[in-house]
Amino acid sequence: MSATGGQGRLIVCPTPIGNLEDVTLRVLAALREADIVACEDTRRSRVLLDRYGVSGRLVSYHEHNERSRADELIAQMRQGAVVALVSDAGMPLVSDPGLVLVRACVAAGLGVEVLPGPSAALSALVASALPAERWHFVGFLPRKRAELARALAAPETLVAFESPRRLAGSLRALAAAEPERQVAVCRELTKLHEEIVRGTADELAQRYADEPPRGEIVLVVGPATRRAVDLDGPLAAVRTLVEAGAKPRAAAGVVAELTGVGANALYRALTEDRAQA
Repeated sequence: MSATGGQGRLIVCPTPIGNLEDVTLRVLAALREADIVACEDTRRSRVLLDRYGVSGRLVSYHEHNERSRADELIAQMRQGAVVALVSDAGMPLVSDPGLVLVRACVAAGLGVEVLPGPSAALSALVASALPAERWHFVGFLPRKRAELARALAAPETLVAFESPRRLAGSLRALAAAEPERQVAVCRELTKLHEEIVRGTADELAQRYADEPPRGEIVLVVGPATRRAVDLDGPLAAVRTLVEAGAKPRAAAGVVAELTGVGANALYRALTEDRAQA
């Protein structure tokens, strides 16, 4: 246990999102102090620790063992251990494991110290050149069409993680609603092949339509310029007409005239739903 003999505590340590030189001196000091380093992936964390000559006891702490491991770590902190929590990259808990452990520490009256450090979401927000006074982080964009539409309708700047294979589809959905919406695709931040591509939703949807990008993506979307329309009701009406024998484009056109929702948006949503079925 800790050589200081004091009460155990948790230190939340953000790690580099790509460039290992971005680790802070305070994080390195915390990792050296810790009796236990709880890692999302011990192999990836070992690369960072070896780079800076940090030795320590590493244990796995990931989404599949989070609850059982949290109980073990709480017991050890009660006995005086200092635990450092790290994820594969960036700040733990932000689309990464850690919430269960932090809540357990708070409930147990154990100290929780959070160190500042690298963040893909913040780096992308600043690099996007989009308004940063009010912004909304959603983690990974939702897969379901209706949930995606609601997320993209944010009245403030939206920051989200996205997979390369799903980027084109998300951009198409955004372009269908607001083709002139300002967007930035931030790829491989802090790494050798870092790339920031800025433009309208329509421009970027066309750019990535046939060739998905490689690497890790953060998507930044400027504030919505008009109120987003909920497609659920109109789309249900289109489905009903199609099931009754109407052609999809004709059905979308009829419902568009009755509801004011764009016919192209309805037709595209119907096509995507069929493709996912």
